[in-house]
Amino acid sequence: MSERRRYEPVTLGEVKELAEVGRPTVSNWRRRHESFPKPVGGSDSKPLFDAHEIARWLDDRPVPDAEPGPDGTLPTYGERFRSGLRLRKLVALGHKEQDVDDLLVRALAVAAMAGEGGGTVEERLYGGLLADLDRTGQQVEDTVDELIDEMGSAGAAADIVLGLAGRLESDLAMDETPVVVADLIAALAEPVVYGPEPRAVVNLCAGTGELLFAIGDVDALGEVVAVEPDPLRRRLLAYRLLAHWMAEGVEVCADTAELGDIRPQAQQLRWDTDPGEQPWGFPLADLVLADPPYASGEREGDEDGPLSWAMEAVRRLRPEGLGLVVVPAWTLSRPRGGKVTANVRMRDNLFKTDSVAAVVQLPRRVHAFRTGAEHALLLLRGRADGPRDPSRPLLIDADRLARRVGDAWPRQVVGLLHSGETPMTDEAQRFHVAAPAPGLPSLLDGRSVLPAHRLAAPQKGLDHMAATVEARQDAYAALPHLKQWIADLGIAERDPKAEHHNVGAQLKAGQLRLLPGHRIRESDIGDAGFPVIGREEMVGALPMGARRIMPEVLSAYPQTRYTEAGDVFLLTEHGVHAHVDDAGGCVLLAPVQGLRIAAYQAYKADFAKGRDVHPERLWMRPHPLAALLAAPRNQQRGSGSLVRRVSVRDMDLPQLSPRAVADLETVLIETERHRAEVRRQLAALDTLAGRLAAGVADGDLLVRKRS
Repeated sequence: MSERRRYEPVTLGEVKELAEVGRPTVSNWRRRHESFPKPVGGSDSKPLFDAHEIARWLDDRPVPDAEPGPDGTLPTYGERFRSGLRLRKLVALGHKEQDVDDLLVRALAVAAMAGEGGGTVEERLYGGLLADLDRTGQQVEDTVDELIDEMGSAGAAADIVLGLAGRLESDLAMDETPVVVADLIAALAEPVVYGPEPRAVVNLCAGTGELLFAIGDVDALGEVVAVEPDPLRRRLLAYRLLAHWMAEGVEVCADTAELGDIRPQAQQLRWDTDPGEQPWGFPLADLVLADPPYASGEREGDEDGPLSWAMEAVRRLRPEGLGLVVVPAWTLSRPRGGKVTANVRMRDNLFKTDSVAAVVQLPRRVHAFRTGAEHALLLLRGRADGPRDPSRPLLIDADRLARRVGDAWPRQVVGLLHSGETPMTDEAQRFHVAAPAPGLPSLLDGRSVLPAHRLAAPQKGLDHMAATVEARQDAYAALPHLKQWIADLGIAERDPKAEHHNVGAQLKAGQLRLLPGHRIRESDIGDAGFPVIGREEMVGALPMGARRIMPEVLSAYPQTRYTEAGDVFLLTEHGVHAHVDDAGGCVLLAPVQGLRIAAYQAYKADFAKGRDVHPERLWMRPHPLAALLAAPRNQQRGSGSLVRRVSVRDMDLPQLSPRAVADLETVLIETERHRAEVRRQLAALDTLAGRLAAGVADGDLLVRKRS
């Protein structure tokens, strides 16, 4: 049957729905393009168009901002339209029925029976398949049969039916592995999958099989087990495998405990062997995959929390095997506090046993339905029988990579992981699990191991000495009245191997104190009382001190604390904004935070009383602290799917001598004083220009330049 005869004519509204565009887009197509197909029926108010002609016309229009296919071509509206056209009847049924998941089950059952199920004895069919077929209904059966006929296989038809989950607003679509992540995992698994011998593969939390089908023909792999706890997804996966003629090669289980009851093909009973001597249980796998559904921040203290999937993958792996497990980014970023949670304990265990080969932080919003969560991909190895040479896991920030190279980021990640080289960039670096020497960073120091928080490097291609000398020369020429001060500004190069302090470690040691921001109702803030410092003040939208709160109003917030002179205000959203509090007595509004140098107040008190004070008593001072925290080195450590934030605890500071810190503070204070004077001069010129323009515009002034 031809496509022209198979499909009934469509209206403009149906073109809109099937091509997944807005009605104005369809109207513009028809009005602006003479080549748009002419109506074949209907009326002037509701014309009908030949579906085949519409599809051919849309084939020439690529979908903007869509991901290219494997061959590099962009998908077209024609492909979308044809896919929607094939499933028009099922979509209409889905809008009528209350249980869309059950509709998908019945449609997949038809495809399953048309595939391998049609040639399998009844005892070996997946339980419930015949019952689902009996209640399918003629319309569903006819629609799927037509789809199988058009696509040429039951497997292709099953894949298209599963793609309906998103259009029918089924929860199934929320947990699907994104195509780009599935393709990345398949590329990383390729050396294992296409090895010289049959491979044993376990897909934990398999869903409807996105990862299994991404890695290729599972029948050629050897022993394959898919574990899926959810009964609905397990049934859909089984039917999809039947439709693809793969049910014989894949065992579908509800729990990993069932792996002990599986006898792989390589361990089948022989007629001349005592049954009591036969080994049972699935062998250690060459490849373990997992992308379980996660909600942000859930089950941090539970033993079966998100990282338990990574632990299970390691248990199931051969020593030389490969595990690829997607985990929430928060499992890697939670620092070790006074109480060690199950999540931190499992994370430390993975690194202590040398089970983590690499951590790839995936680009934000990679999951279309999990917009508020970030994810990472763990590359895992099985536990070795004996001692193993300590490795240095590779941390890759694919989010930063994606911002630089766009859609090419998966190829870059695969290249970094397969090359075996040791990159030293702000996008990928290797780290010691345990510090080889005191003071060196390690992945077991209790801090976040998220790549965005760990990766920091000097600005690439920048000679700081040359750039600073050039900046000093420019300032010397632009500010003639400051020539002597600029000339006296000494600059020298340091040892490039100088160490850095982690802010989290300084907080833990008590050298710094973190001041949280408070949440105060907007109605309680006025223009009198204590200054209030929030996001608006930190980004310059409001001047410092413009918003205030009265003491009696503030008494309703008993947890609120005031800042002291020398505290540093921090806003760490979309970079780092820092400001030194020179007066004290301010109230911080979240998300603004503060840092306090513990020894600073005692130092100031001794100085005020005329006692002998030495720079060596202060390891850090307020103005250097603010400037160093806001430097590019820390600006790039942001993470977060919706709002990019920099973790204060994961920032670092260079290890400077107290004298170097004192000199830096003197220069920074003098620089700020000169900047304030220049700003005052600019403001005066701006005011003069504004008054001249206003007077001339109103006809009251005449401006002339005296010779």
